[in-house]
Amino acid sequence: MSSVPERRPIIRGAHVFLRAAERDDLPLFVRWFNDAEVLRNLAMRAPMSDAGEAAWFDRMLAAQGTTDYHFVICLLADARPIGTIGLHGLDLRSGNAEFGIAIGEKSEWGKGHGTDALRAICDFGFGELRLQRISLLVYEGNERARRSYQKAGFIPEGTLRRAHYARGEHHDVHVMSLLRDEWAAMSHRRSWDPD
Repeated sequence: MSSVPERRPIIRGAHVFLRAAERDDLPLFVRWFNDAEVLRNLAMRAPMSDAGEAAWFDRMLAAQGTTDYHFVICLLADARPIGTIGLHGLDLRSGNAEFGIAIGEKSEWGKGHGTDALRAICDFGFGELRLQRISLLVYEGNERARRSYQKAGFIPEGTLRRAHYARGEHHDVHVMSLLRDEWAAMSHRRSWDPD
């Protein structure tokens, strides 16, 4: 028998866990963010190079734990990375952060992993960072994401009319948020609950 204790992910959902990004992840990120289907509902507009992703990684490391928290979404079953998730623009004085997610492995789309990861990062934001509000933007036409966000408890706040230009047209951007007391009232398994 091994004397090394089993590692238990710190930030986890029912089927996924969140871990820190490593430099070894960069080729995976470049593959994900050079796929037009993955980028369709993200703010990125141009292909991502290895050098560009390396520069992003250095900026992300410098911001980690201050203005941003960025994680890799992995499946609990086999630790396989399937996407990225983060809290950005942290304002710890007012208790606000913006949420972002991308499921890069298209074979994992539609399986509830995004909602599971969102709940886990909300547990982190509200339960560890003492945030008051987590907000997000969802582009017009991204109904799959909007349903996932609503399932995780996010409430529509308003619409930024024609605020996003993509594919030759302007599109509305919908603002959604979740507040601390709304999160606290939800009855789902928390990241820190025992198995």
